[in-house]
Amino acid sequence: MNALLVPVFFHVLVLLDDPSEPPAPEDVKAGWVAFGVFIALGLAVAFLGWSLVRQLRKAQAAKDAGVYDEETSSGSSDAGPAA
Repeated sequence: MNALLVPVFFHVLVLLDDPSEPPAPEDVKAGWVAFGVFIALGLAVAFLGWSLVRQLRKAQAAKDAGVYDEETSSGSSDAGPAA
């Protein structure tokens, strides 16, 4: 069903597109909304980086405190099943 819809949508888009007259330069501008979205995306990336650093520091502190069992997590323990 989807294989039939893709060509139909493509042909509809081609028929609706009128490349004869491009928009005027004064009609094409990003505006303040696009600038706000750009700033918001930058802040989101900064927040995610800050959060990642915090989580990595917490995981390293837990590892240094011995929360994680190093013998079983490395996969080379002698207590495993014999083959």
